[in-house]
Amino acid sequence: MDIRISEILDQIKYSCLSAFASNLVGIYVHGSLAMDCFQWNHSDIDFIVVVRTEPSLQQKEHFIRALLFLEPICPPKGLEMSVVLEKDVRHFSYPTPFSLHFSNMHKTACQTHLADYCRKMNGTDCDLAAHFTIIRHACIRLLGPAENELFDPVPGKDYVDSIKNDIVSAPEEIIENPVYMILNLCRVLAFLEEDLILSKKEGGVWGINHLPDLYVPLVQAALLLYTNTGSMLQMPESPLFAASALLNYAEYMKKEIFFATESLT
Repeated sequence: MDIRISEILDQIKYSCLSAFASNLVGIYVHGSLAMDCFQWNHSDIDFIVVVRTEPSLQQKEHFIRALLFLEPICPPKGLEMSVVLEKDVRHFSYPTPFSLHFSNMHKTACQTHLADYCRKMNGTDCDLAAHFTIIRHACIRLLGPAENELFDPVPGKDYVDSIKNDIVSAPEEIIENPVYMILNLCRVLAFLEEDLILSKKEGGVWGINHLPDLYVPLVQAALLLYTNTGSMLQMPESPLFAASALLNYAEYMKKEIFFATESLT
């Protein structure tokens, strides 16, 4: 493992212990880092923190300050995490409650109005169904019980609904973030058609082998860019990434995904 990543994970563990102390149950890293396709310039570090009881406002503020302090050593896309209660992990419900959330997009709010942010940043999140499913499949456990002992299996219908929410806006988002959306749509379809839980990299490989020939060059190009064997600077100049081509791909994949979703429900 990259020494930079090891240092960040050590600091995350220390920050959790410092903030939550005996209330802490476990820390589970998921996403690209756990699935061995992390790219320093293009990936964030995703993790779930499990606690026994609802953290106090003071604990929440302490933890967010610690995460903000780590920014200089983190990858450009930063950290993304949710704090959840042990009871909601052991006895899954959907959408899943969370006690605190943080990512780069919330950094300014945390820096300017931390107490207000920590007071209001809680609720339910459909995405946690997908995160918990991935954790049971592949994670880096920094602390706590084995993931399959702690995390209740997510019902298939809830996982499907969770990933379905992620592709509703695909035709709009693919223009803003083409590489992510091209590969993510592949891995969503792979799950729906073959019950496979894949990383974005593995999803791209699956797409190359399973999608119609028309879309294979686009997926190949996205995979090259994602794995850093292509240049991100070349992307806008390639006709493969013309808006019309991206929208055509997104609409095709969205149709296939919703068809597969209906077949499962």
